[in-house]
Amino acid sequence: MGQSIQLKGRTIAKEVEIELGKSILDMAVKHGVDWGFSCTRGTCARCRCFIESGAEFLEAPTDAEYNRLDEEEIEAGYRLGCQAIVKVEGSVVAINKTYF
Repeated sequence: MGQSIQLKGRTIAKEVEIELGKSILDMAVKHGVDWGFSCTRGTCARCRCFIESGAEFLEAPTDAEYNRLDEEEIEAGYRLGCQAIVKVEGSVVAINKTYF
């Protein structure tokens, strides 16, 4: 699985085929990973995640992410799962790291 995403939720972790144009949250929900979220619009930040590897395969952070996350968090590799869209095939590892 060279073109995959590893999704690590609260208690469930799965490696699944990457889907271009889909968000990390979309893929987590589709594959039954217990990923925290409430709104899917980038305002609640419950889907906050850490991109352990493969950030280069994702679209750039959105305005919603810059409005909700600190700049230091984004620089450290944190994203909102609902806003982090896969732009090109590659291997990504994302870990759900909600605030609460």
